[in-house]
Amino acid sequence: MRKINLKQISLFFGLICSLLSFTQEKKWTLQECVAHALENNISIQQSGLDKEIARENITSAKGNFLPTLNGSASGNLNFGSYIGQDGSRISTNTFRSGIGLNAGITVFNGFRNTNLYKQAQLGLEASEVQFQKLKDDISLYVVNSYLNALLSKENYKIAEEQVKVSQQQIENIKILVDQGVKPKSDLFNAQAELASNNENLIAAQNSIDLALLNLSQLLQVPNKGFDIQDVEINLSSAKLMYDDTQRIFEKALQNRPEIRAAEINIENSEIDIEIAKSALYPTINLGASLGTSYQHVLGEKDRITIVDPDNPGDIAYIPIFEPDDLVNPILIPTSDPRNPVNYKSISNGFAKQFSDNLGYNIGVSINIPIFNGFRTKSSINRAKISKERIVYGLGQAKQDLYSTIENAYLDARAALNQYEASDASLTAQEEAFRTAQESYSNGVMTPFEFQQVRNRLTNAQSSLANAKFNFVFKSKLLEFYYGIPISLD
Repeated sequence: MRKINLKQISLFFGLICSLLSFTQEKKWTLQECVAHALENNISIQQSGLDKEIARENITSAKGNFLPTLNGSASGNLNFGSYIGQDGSRISTNTFRSGIGLNAGITVFNGFRNTNLYKQAQLGLEASEVQFQKLKDDISLYVVNSYLNALLSKENYKIAEEQVKVSQQQIENIKILVDQGVKPKSDLFNAQAELASNNENLIAAQNSIDLALLNLSQLLQVPNKGFDIQDVEINLSSAKLMYDDTQRIFEKALQNRPEIRAAEINIENSEIDIEIAKSALYPTINLGASLGTSYQHVLGEKDRITIVDPDNPGDIAYIPIFEPDDLVNPILIPTSDPRNPVNYKSISNGFAKQFSDNLGYNIGVSINIPIFNGFRTKSSINRAKISKERIVYGLGQAKQDLYSTIENAYLDARAALNQYEASDASLTAQEEAFRTAQESYSNGVMTPFEFQQVRNRLTNAQSSLANAKFNFVFKSKLLEFYYGIPISLD
């Protein structure tokens, strides 16, 4: 049994280690990074809750068309004295309770409820548009951070290659120094250059670490073991997809959320005007209610009903303080002793009072506005002025979008030109470096001159890498405004 347990424990820890190893070896693709950010970003989650609030606002607006029903209950203890109907002061303590139901519905209020419902629907669409705008912004941030990480890795490869070249150069110089062809100072210079290249390599690694840290923080995932998938970006036929910005702008007007948000604001302002105008119309309400009550004098029996058997229609209410028997008749003499009246007492308790006191009510109320100090007129004018202001907002949104696309287009074109120039420069520097290597090996070129050529090659490689990734992002940004999802495939 002990051996089996140890075996199970070993398998368990082996599984855990394999899972940890898989987690550390995972390399994120761009699509995975964007998807993870859109799913886990806190701002996006908050915006998603804003959509839920907008849906609840629609439910609330629908409720304005439905009747209301409210119940009520009360209980009161009254102490002290009061003036009776005969003018005498009566000192007594009473308890009174009651319950009721009230229902009401607005039949007409100048289409205010209808416009509030339309406004709630626009609110939901506005929250969805804002949600999409936030997703677009987060996606661009992720793509830019991802490309920065790729650029850092590219620069690391360049620095690593320079270290290898320096190491090979030291080996070659050692041979020449041993043969007496080169002075020993050349070896010292080469070793110093290797140390400098190693320093650049460390700086390049730090740049990768910072880029990955920035991306992992954007994704809100642990930085330990985080890495991205290497992407081979081929720009052998680099060119812009579009000749000018007009085509991109016309397409962006149809799909960009910031434009739709400005249009929704205008529609919402038009509804605000109609809501303000609703105060000019009469309001019609229909209502109904029912209620009942119970009253009791503290310290006394509830009142009873005295019925004349010969005149069942005669009903009187008198206090009976100690009725010994409510079933047997009680003989109460009248003013005429020859004509006694026979009465029968009946309890008038809680249930009977609630039943006897039950009452109903139904009614219609109409409120017609006549004059309210020009407040309604002022509200309408403010709503109209606000609409005019919001209309300018749409024009500003279009102008901002066009400026953004123009700048992105010029940036992309400049990045393309820079890439082509850097590519041509690198080709020339590579040829110059090969020639310099031969000259240096033959003793024609000094170490300082050779190092200058080598530095120009390194700068050309770095410049091309920067130009390449800059052009990729700028060109993808243009595609993004055109409505094409960003991808590095």
